Amino acid sequence: MNMRRFSVVASVSGVLLFTGIGYAEKKTQASSEPRETVAKPLTDKERKKKEDKLRKELEGPYRKWLNEDVAYIITDEERQAFKRLQTEDEKQQFIEQFWLRRDPTPDTAENEYREEHYRRIAYANERYASGIPGWKTDRGRIYITFGPPAEIESHPSGGTYERPYEEGGGTTSTYPFEIWRYRYLEGLGNDIMIEFVDPTMTGEYRMTMDPSEKDALLYVPGAGLTMMEQMGMSSKTDRFNRTDGTHLGTGNQPLPARMNQFERLNQYAMLQKPPQIKFKDLEAAVNSTIRYNLLPMKARADFLRITSSTVMTNVTLQFDRRDLQFKDKDGVSQATVNIYARITSMTRRPVNIFEDTVTIEAPTNMLAEFSKGLSVYQKSVPLPPGMYRLNVVAKDVVSGNLNNYEMALTVPHFNEEKLASVRSSSPTLSKRFRRAA
Repeated sequence: MNMRRFSVVASVSGVLLFTGIGYAEKKTQASSEPRETVAKPLTDKERKKKEDKLRKELEGPYRKWLNEDVAYIITDEERQAFKRLQTEDEKQQFIEQFWLRRDPTPDTAENEYREEHYRRIAYANERYASGIPGWKTDRGRIYITFGPPAEIESHPSGGTYERPYEEGGGTTSTYPFEIWRYRYLEGLGNDIMIEFVDPTMTGEYRMTMDPSEKDALLYVPGAGLTMMEQMGMSSKTDRFNRTDGTHLGTGNQPLPARMNQFERLNQYAMLQKPPQIKFKDLEAAVNSTIRYNLLPMKARADFLRITSSTVMTNVTLQFDRRDLQFKDKDGVSQATVNIYARITSMTRRPVNIFEDTVTIEAPTNMLAEFSKGLSVYQKSVPLPPGMYRLNVVAKDVVSGNLNNYEMALTVPHFNEEKLASVRSSSPTLSKRFRRAA
Protein backbone atom coordinates (compact mmCIF):
# COMPACT_ATOMS: atom_id res chain seq x y z
CA MET A 1 0.00 0.00 0.00
CA ASN A 2 2.85 2.38 0.83
CA MET A 3 4.73 1.45 -2.33
CA ARG A 4 1.71 2.22 -4.45
CA ARG A 5 1.39 5.63 -2.85
CA PHE A 6 5.06 6.34 -3.48
CA SER A 7 4.78 5.40 -7.12
CA VAL A 8 1.85 7.71 -7.63
CA VAL A 9 3.68 10.65 -6.09
CA ALA A 10 6.75 9.91 -8.18
CA SER A 11 4.75 9.81 -11.35
CA VAL A 12 3.08 13.11 -10.56
CA SER A 13 6.44 14.65 -9.76
CA GLY A 14 7.78 13.39 -13.04
CA VAL A 15 4.96 15.07 -14.91
CA LEU A 16 5.63 18.36 -13.14
CA LEU A 17 9.34 18.09 -13.83
CA PHE A 18 8.79 17.32 -17.47
CA THR A 19 6.35 20.17 -17.84
CA GLY A 20 8.71 22.61 -16.18
CA ILE A 21 11.61 21.64 -18.46
CA GLY A 22 9.45 22.03 -21.53
CA TYR A 23 8.33 25.52 -20.42
CA ALA A 24 11.93 26.60 -19.77
CA GLU A 25 13.02 25.43 -23.21
CA LYS A 26 10.10 27.22 -24.80
CA LYS A 27 10.87 30.43 -22.92
CA THR A 28 14.55 30.27 -23.93
CA GLN A 29 13.64 29.82 -27.57
CA ALA A 30 11.18 32.69 -27.44
CA SER A 31 13.65 35.05 -25.82
CA SER A 32 16.25 34.30 -28.46
CA GLU A 33 13.89 35.34 -31.24
CA PRO A 34 14.07 39.03 -32.25
CA ARG A 35 11.04 41.10 -31.20
CA GLU A 36 9.86 44.64 -31.86
CA THR A 37 10.87 47.33 -29.33
CA VAL A 38 7.91 48.64 -27.35
CA ALA A 39 9.27 52.19 -26.75
CA LYS A 40 9.78 53.67 -30.18
CA PRO A 41 11.75 56.92 -30.65
CA LEU A 42 9.47 59.96 -30.92
CA THR A 43 9.29 61.77 -34.21
CA ASP A 44 9.98 65.50 -34.31
CA LYS A 45 6.27 66.18 -34.65
CA GLU A 46 5.39 63.97 -31.68
CA ARG A 47 8.15 65.46 -29.59
CA LYS A 48 7.01 69.00 -30.36
CA LYS A 49 3.42 68.08 -29.53
CA LYS A 50 4.52 66.58 -26.22
CA GLU A 51 6.59 69.66 -25.35
CA ASP A 52 3.70 71.97 -26.21
CA LYS A 53 1.38 69.94 -24.00
CA LEU A 54 3.84 70.06 -21.12
CA ARG A 55 4.37 73.79 -21.57
CA LYS A 56 0.63 74.42 -21.48
CA GLU A 57 0.32 72.38 -18.30
CA LEU A 58 3.09 74.36 -16.65
CA GLU A 59 1.69 77.68 -17.82
CA GLY A 60 -1.76 76.88 -16.47
CA PRO A 61 -1.49 78.65 -13.09
CA TYR A 62 0.34 81.62 -14.62
CA ARG A 63 -2.21 81.97 -17.41
CA LYS A 64 -4.99 82.06 -14.81
CA TRP A 65 -3.08 84.64 -12.78
CA LEU A 66 -2.57 86.84 -15.85
CA ASN A 67 -6.01 86.48 -17.48
CA GLU A 68 -8.20 86.21 -14.39
CA ASP A 69 -6.59 87.22 -11.11
CA VAL A 70 -5.01 90.49 -12.26
CA ALA A 71 -6.78 90.98 -15.60
CA TYR A 72 -8.19 94.38 -14.56
CA ILE A 73 -5.27 95.83 -12.64
CA ILE A 74 -2.22 94.84 -14.71
CA THR A 75 -0.96 97.46 -17.15
CA ASP A 76 -0.35 96.74 -20.84
CA GLU A 77 3.39 97.20 -20.33
CA GLU A 78 3.43 94.74 -17.44
CA ARG A 79 1.41 92.22 -19.43
CA GLN A 80 3.84 92.34 -22.34
CA ALA A 81 6.82 92.05 -19.97
CA PHE A 82 5.30 88.99 -18.30
CA LYS A 83 4.67 87.27 -21.64
CA ARG A 84 8.34 87.60 -22.51
CA LEU A 85 9.47 85.67 -19.43
CA GLN A 86 10.66 82.13 -20.01
CA THR A 87 11.41 80.37 -16.73
CA GLU A 88 9.25 79.68 -13.72
CA ASP A 89 11.65 81.54 -11.43
CA GLU A 90 11.34 84.67 -13.56
CA LYS A 91 7.55 84.52 -13.45
CA GLN A 92 7.48 83.98 -9.70
CA GLN A 93 9.79 86.93 -9.16
CA PHE A 94 7.66 89.07 -11.47
CA ILE A 95 4.52 88.22 -9.48
CA GLU A 96 6.30 88.98 -6.22
CA GLN A 97 7.43 92.38 -7.50
CA PHE A 98 4.00 93.04 -9.04
CA TRP A 99 2.31 92.87 -5.64
CA LEU A 100 5.17 94.61 -3.85
CA ARG A 101 4.85 97.71 -6.04
CA ARG A 102 1.19 97.97 -5.04
CA ASP A 103 1.72 97.23 -1.36
CA PRO A 104 0.92 100.37 0.70
CA THR A 105 3.16 99.07 3.50
CA PRO A 106 5.99 97.14 1.80
CA ASP A 107 7.97 96.88 5.00
CA THR A 108 5.39 94.63 6.69
CA ALA A 109 4.74 90.95 6.13
CA GLU A 110 1.15 91.55 5.02
CA ASN A 111 0.25 92.91 1.61
CA GLU A 112 -3.02 94.72 2.21
CA TYR A 113 -3.54 95.51 -1.47
CA ARG A 114 -3.31 91.86 -2.53
CA GLU A 115 -5.57 90.67 0.27
CA GLU A 116 -8.17 93.30 -0.57
CA HIS A 117 -7.94 92.48 -4.27
CA TYR A 118 -8.71 88.79 -3.77
CA ARG A 119 -11.48 89.69 -1.32
CA ARG A 120 -13.08 91.79 -4.04
CA ILE A 121 -12.84 88.94 -6.53
CA ALA A 122 -14.56 86.58 -4.08
CA TYR A 123 -17.25 89.18 -3.39
CA ALA A 124 -17.85 89.80 -7.10
CA ASN A 125 -18.16 86.07 -7.78
CA GLU A 126 -20.65 85.74 -4.96
CA ARG A 127 -22.81 88.78 -5.71
CA TYR A 128 -22.64 89.46 -9.44
CA ALA A 129 -22.57 86.01 -11.10
CA SER A 130 -25.27 85.55 -13.77
CA GLY A 131 -24.52 82.66 -16.09
CA ILE A 132 -20.91 83.83 -16.12
CA PRO A 133 -18.55 84.27 -13.16
CA GLY A 134 -19.08 87.49 -11.26
CA TRP A 135 -15.57 88.77 -11.96
CA LYS A 136 -16.34 88.77 -15.70
CA THR A 137 -19.38 91.03 -15.40
CA ASP A 138 -19.24 94.81 -15.73
CA ARG A 139 -20.23 95.32 -12.10
CA GLY A 140 -17.60 92.80 -11.05
CA ARG A 141 -14.93 94.59 -13.05
CA ILE A 142 -15.71 98.00 -11.56
CA TYR A 143 -15.91 96.58 -8.04
CA ILE A 144 -12.61 94.72 -8.35
CA THR A 145 -10.83 97.70 -9.88
CA PHE A 146 -12.18 100.55 -7.77
CA GLY A 147 -13.69 98.88 -4.73
CA PRO A 148 -17.16 99.41 -3.24
CA PRO A 149 -18.94 102.65 -4.21
CA ALA A 150 -19.99 105.23 -1.66
CA GLU A 151 -23.65 104.89 -2.68
CA ILE A 152 -25.74 102.47 -4.75
CA GLU A 153 -29.18 103.34 -6.12
CA SER A 154 -30.66 99.93 -6.88
CA HIS A 155 -33.80 99.06 -8.84
CA PRO A 156 -33.61 95.24 -9.02
CA SER A 157 -37.14 94.87 -10.44
CA GLY A 158 -37.29 97.97 -12.62
CA GLY A 159 -40.87 99.26 -12.64
CA THR A 160 -42.16 102.81 -12.42
CA TYR A 161 -39.45 105.46 -12.51
CA GLU A 162 -39.56 109.23 -12.16
CA ARG A 163 -36.91 110.63 -14.43
CA PRO A 164 -34.64 113.37 -13.07
CA TYR A 165 -34.82 116.73 -14.79
CA GLU A 166 -31.58 116.25 -16.75
CA GLU A 167 -33.07 113.11 -18.35
CA GLY A 168 -36.22 114.92 -19.40
CA GLY A 169 -38.54 114.35 -16.42
CA GLY A 170 -41.81 112.47 -16.67
CA THR A 171 -42.74 108.93 -15.64
CA THR A 172 -41.77 105.71 -17.39
CA SER A 173 -41.07 102.03 -16.69
CA THR A 174 -37.54 100.70 -16.60
CA TYR A 175 -35.54 97.54 -16.79
CA PRO A 176 -33.59 96.59 -13.65
CA PHE A 177 -30.72 99.05 -13.18
CA GLU A 178 -28.23 100.35 -10.65
CA ILE A 179 -26.40 103.65 -10.31
CA TRP A 180 -23.08 103.55 -8.45
CA ARG A 181 -21.64 106.76 -7.06
CA TYR A 182 -17.97 107.21 -6.19
CA ARG A 183 -16.98 110.37 -4.38
CA TYR A 184 -13.56 110.37 -6.04
CA LEU A 185 -11.68 108.20 -8.52
CA GLU A 186 -8.09 108.98 -9.40
CA GLY A 187 -7.80 110.05 -13.01
CA LEU A 188 -11.56 110.71 -13.26
CA GLY A 189 -12.31 113.26 -10.58
CA ASN A 190 -15.09 113.83 -8.05
CA ASP A 191 -18.68 112.56 -7.92
CA ILE A 192 -18.42 109.81 -10.53
CA MET A 193 -21.74 108.19 -11.48
CA ILE A 194 -21.70 104.75 -13.17
CA GLU A 195 -24.91 103.22 -14.46
CA PHE A 196 -25.58 99.51 -15.04
CA VAL A 197 -28.66 98.20 -16.86
CA ASP A 198 -30.11 94.69 -17.23
CA PRO A 199 -32.17 94.95 -20.46
CA THR A 200 -32.38 91.15 -20.84
CA MET A 201 -33.85 90.65 -17.32
CA THR A 202 -31.32 87.86 -16.71
CA GLY A 203 -29.37 89.45 -13.88
CA GLU A 204 -26.42 90.41 -16.07
CA TYR A 205 -26.06 94.15 -15.69
CA ARG A 206 -23.93 95.96 -18.24
CA MET A 207 -22.33 99.35 -17.93
CA THR A 208 -23.90 101.97 -20.19
CA MET A 209 -23.14 105.48 -21.39
CA ASP A 210 -26.77 106.15 -22.36
CA PRO A 211 -29.07 107.06 -19.42
CA SER A 212 -32.10 106.21 -21.57
CA GLU A 213 -31.03 102.58 -22.07
CA LYS A 214 -32.92 101.58 -18.94
CA ASP A 215 -36.20 102.95 -20.39
CA ALA A 216 -38.40 99.89 -21.06
CA LEU A 217 -40.94 102.02 -22.95
CA LEU A 218 -38.42 103.60 -25.28
CA TYR A 219 -39.73 101.79 -28.37
CA VAL A 220 -43.42 101.96 -27.38
CA PRO A 221 -45.17 104.82 -29.28
CA GLY A 222 -46.86 107.36 -27.03
CA ALA A 223 -45.71 105.70 -23.77
CA GLY A 224 -43.27 106.93 -21.16
CA LEU A 225 -43.22 110.49 -22.48
CA THR A 226 -40.91 113.10 -21.00
CA MET A 227 -42.09 116.51 -19.81
CA MET A 228 -40.96 118.15 -23.07
CA GLU A 229 -42.88 115.55 -25.09
CA GLN A 230 -46.01 115.92 -22.95
CA MET A 231 -45.99 119.69 -23.52
CA GLY A 232 -45.60 119.22 -27.27
CA MET A 233 -42.18 120.87 -27.35
CA SER A 234 -40.57 117.67 -28.58
CA SER A 235 -41.58 114.44 -30.31
CA LYS A 236 -40.65 110.94 -29.17
CA THR A 237 -39.33 110.21 -32.65
CA ASP A 238 -36.76 112.97 -32.08
CA ARG A 239 -35.00 110.69 -29.59
CA PHE A 240 -33.74 108.51 -32.43
CA ASN A 241 -32.30 111.44 -34.36
CA ARG A 242 -29.88 112.53 -31.64
CA THR A 243 -26.17 112.49 -32.42
CA ASP A 244 -24.80 112.43 -28.87
CA GLY A 245 -25.14 108.66 -28.37
CA THR A 246 -28.31 108.85 -26.24
CA HIS A 247 -32.08 108.52 -26.77
CA LEU A 248 -33.06 111.14 -24.22
CA GLY A 249 -36.29 113.03 -24.74
CA THR A 250 -34.97 116.44 -23.73
CA GLY A 251 -35.51 118.12 -27.09
CA ASN A 252 -33.20 121.09 -27.54
CA GLN A 253 -32.65 121.47 -23.82
CA PRO A 254 -28.89 121.52 -23.07
CA LEU A 255 -27.47 118.68 -21.01
CA PRO A 256 -25.41 119.14 -17.82
CA ALA A 257 -21.66 119.22 -18.30
CA ARG A 258 -21.15 115.74 -16.82
CA MET A 259 -23.60 114.32 -19.41
CA ASN A 260 -21.73 115.84 -22.33
CA GLN A 261 -21.06 113.14 -24.92
CA PHE A 262 -17.28 113.60 -24.73
CA GLU A 263 -17.30 113.50 -20.93
CA ARG A 264 -19.35 110.30 -20.97
CA LEU A 265 -17.10 108.72 -23.59
CA ASN A 266 -13.96 109.69 -21.69
CA GLN A 267 -15.33 108.30 -18.43
CA TYR A 268 -16.33 105.04 -20.11
CA ALA A 269 -12.84 104.65 -21.59
CA MET A 270 -11.06 105.53 -18.33
CA LEU A 271 -13.12 102.97 -16.42
CA GLN A 272 -11.71 100.25 -18.67
CA LYS A 273 -8.12 101.09 -17.75
CA PRO A 274 -6.21 99.57 -14.84
CA PRO A 275 -5.63 101.78 -11.79
CA GLN A 276 -2.67 104.09 -12.01
CA ILE A 277 0.60 102.98 -10.40
CA LYS A 278 3.03 105.47 -8.97
CA PHE A 279 6.75 104.82 -9.03
CA LYS A 280 7.88 107.41 -6.52
CA ASP A 281 10.97 105.48 -5.55
CA LEU A 282 12.88 105.43 -8.82
CA GLU A 283 14.22 107.96 -11.23
CA ALA A 284 11.97 109.13 -14.06
CA ALA A 285 13.85 107.09 -16.65
CA VAL A 286 13.23 103.95 -14.65
CA ASN A 287 9.60 104.79 -13.98
CA SER A 288 8.74 105.11 -17.65
CA THR A 289 9.66 101.55 -18.60
CA ILE A 290 9.14 98.25 -16.82
CA ARG A 291 11.45 95.36 -17.64
CA TYR A 292 11.75 92.23 -15.55
CA ASN A 293 14.48 89.63 -15.47
CA LEU A 294 16.02 90.79 -18.72
CA LEU A 295 19.08 90.87 -16.50
CA PRO A 296 18.51 88.27 -13.73
CA MET A 297 19.90 89.35 -10.39
CA LYS A 298 19.71 88.14 -6.80
CA ALA A 299 19.97 90.42 -3.80
CA ARG A 300 20.27 90.19 -0.04
CA ALA A 301 21.14 92.42 2.90
CA ASP A 302 23.14 91.51 6.02
CA PHE A 303 23.59 93.56 9.16
CA LEU A 304 26.42 94.13 11.63
CA ARG A 305 26.16 96.35 14.72
CA ILE A 306 28.73 99.14 14.77
CA THR A 307 27.44 101.33 17.61
CA SER A 308 24.29 101.44 19.70
CA SER A 309 22.66 103.66 17.06
CA THR A 310 24.34 102.50 13.84
CA VAL A 311 24.13 99.23 11.96
CA MET A 312 26.33 98.46 8.99
CA THR A 313 24.04 97.25 6.22
CA ASN A 314 25.78 95.17 3.56
CA VAL A 315 23.82 95.05 0.31
CA THR A 316 24.98 92.17 -1.89
CA LEU A 317 24.02 91.62 -5.53
CA GLN A 318 24.81 88.41 -7.38
CA PHE A 319 24.91 87.98 -11.16
CA ASP A 320 25.27 84.83 -13.20
CA ARG A 321 27.95 85.57 -15.80
CA ARG A 322 26.00 83.64 -18.41
CA ASP A 323 23.40 86.41 -18.30
CA LEU A 324 25.93 89.15 -19.04
CA GLN A 325 26.94 90.29 -22.51
CA PHE A 326 30.72 90.38 -23.08
CA LYS A 327 32.46 92.53 -25.67
CA ASP A 328 35.78 91.43 -27.12
CA LYS A 329 38.63 93.92 -27.47
CA ASP A 330 42.24 92.93 -28.13
CA GLY A 331 41.70 89.40 -26.89
CA VAL A 332 40.00 90.47 -23.67
CA SER A 333 36.23 90.11 -23.19
CA GLN A 334 34.59 92.66 -20.93
CA ALA A 335 31.13 93.00 -19.42
CA THR A 336 29.99 96.21 -17.73
CA VAL A 337 27.04 96.62 -15.37
CA ASN A 338 25.83 100.00 -14.13
CA ILE A 339 24.19 99.87 -10.70
CA TYR A 340 21.89 102.49 -9.21
CA ALA A 341 20.41 101.95 -5.73
CA ARG A 342 18.24 104.05 -3.48
CA ILE A 343 17.29 103.49 0.13
CA THR A 344 14.20 105.37 1.33
CA SER A 345 12.45 105.65 4.67
CA MET A 346 8.83 104.75 5.40
CA THR A 347 7.88 108.35 4.57
CA ARG A 348 9.52 108.01 1.12
CA ARG A 349 12.40 110.25 2.14
CA PRO A 350 15.71 109.30 0.46
CA VAL A 351 18.19 108.06 3.05
CA ASN A 352 21.07 106.89 0.88
CA ILE A 353 21.80 106.69 -2.84
CA PHE A 354 24.77 104.99 -4.42
CA GLU A 355 25.84 104.41 -8.01
CA ASP A 356 28.63 102.16 -9.22
CA THR A 357 29.99 100.70 -12.43
CA VAL A 358 31.09 97.08 -12.21
CA THR A 359 33.45 95.72 -14.86
CA ILE A 360 34.17 92.02 -15.36
CA GLU A 361 37.03 90.93 -17.62
CA ALA A 362 38.32 87.59 -18.88
CA PRO A 363 40.58 86.36 -21.70
CA THR A 364 38.45 85.73 -24.76
CA ASN A 365 39.80 82.22 -25.24
CA MET A 366 38.70 81.34 -21.68
CA LEU A 367 35.31 83.05 -21.83
CA ALA A 368 33.28 79.85 -22.20
CA GLU A 369 34.62 78.44 -18.95
CA PHE A 370 34.63 81.81 -17.21
CA SER A 371 30.95 82.37 -17.99
CA LYS A 372 29.96 79.40 -15.81
CA GLY A 373 30.78 81.32 -12.64
CA LEU A 374 29.10 84.02 -10.57
CA SER A 375 30.03 87.61 -9.87
CA VAL A 376 29.15 89.42 -6.66
CA TYR A 377 28.87 93.15 -5.91
CA GLN A 378 28.65 94.45 -2.35
CA LYS A 379 28.04 97.88 -0.87
CA SER A 380 28.16 98.76 2.83
CA VAL A 381 25.86 101.52 4.10
CA PRO A 382 25.57 102.65 7.75
CA LEU A 383 21.92 102.98 8.82
CA PRO A 384 20.05 103.53 12.08
CA PRO A 385 17.75 100.65 13.11
CA GLY A 386 14.37 100.85 11.42
CA MET A 387 12.38 99.92 8.33
CA TYR A 388 13.43 101.05 4.87
CA ARG A 389 12.85 100.23 1.23
CA LEU A 390 15.67 99.31 -1.13
CA ASN A 391 15.34 99.85 -4.88
CA VAL A 392 18.12 98.57 -7.12
CA VAL A 393 18.41 99.07 -10.88
CA ALA A 394 21.11 97.17 -12.76
CA LYS A 395 21.83 97.63 -16.46
CA ASP A 396 24.07 95.61 -18.74
CA VAL A 397 25.79 98.33 -20.78
CA VAL A 398 26.62 96.07 -23.73
CA SER A 399 23.22 94.44 -24.24
CA GLY A 400 21.04 97.12 -22.68
CA ASN A 401 19.24 94.56 -20.50
CA LEU A 402 17.77 96.05 -17.35
CA ASN A 403 16.45 94.77 -14.03
CA ASN A 404 14.41 96.63 -11.42
CA TYR A 405 14.50 95.04 -7.98
CA GLU A 406 12.69 96.17 -4.86
CA MET A 407 12.79 94.73 -1.36
CA ALA A 408 11.98 95.64 2.22
CA LEU A 409 15.00 96.50 4.32
CA THR A 410 14.47 95.92 8.05
CA VAL A 411 17.56 97.08 9.94
CA PRO A 412 17.46 95.32 13.34
CA HIS A 413 18.02 96.85 16.74
CA PHE A 414 20.68 94.77 18.50
CA ASN A 415 20.61 94.13 22.21
CA GLU A 416 23.73 95.68 23.75
CA GLU A 417 23.94 92.93 26.36
CA LYS A 418 24.37 90.29 23.67
CA LEU A 419 26.91 89.75 20.95
CA ALA A 420 26.11 91.44 17.66
CA SER A 421 24.80 89.05 15.08
CA VAL A 422 24.50 89.11 11.32
CA ARG A 423 21.12 88.52 9.79
CA SER A 424 19.76 88.56 6.29
CA SER A 425 16.68 90.50 5.22
CA SER A 426 16.17 88.52 2.03
CA PRO A 427 15.96 84.77 1.42
CA THR A 428 16.56 85.17 -2.29
CA LEU A 429 20.29 84.64 -2.16
CA SER A 430 22.30 81.80 -0.69
CA LYS A 431 24.49 82.62 2.28
CA ARG A 432 27.48 81.21 0.52
CA PHE A 433 28.86 83.07 -2.50
CA ARG A 434 31.50 82.33 -5.03
CA ARG A 435 34.27 84.83 -5.04
CA ALA A 436 33.94 87.39 -7.82
CA ALA A 437 36.76 87.57 -10.35
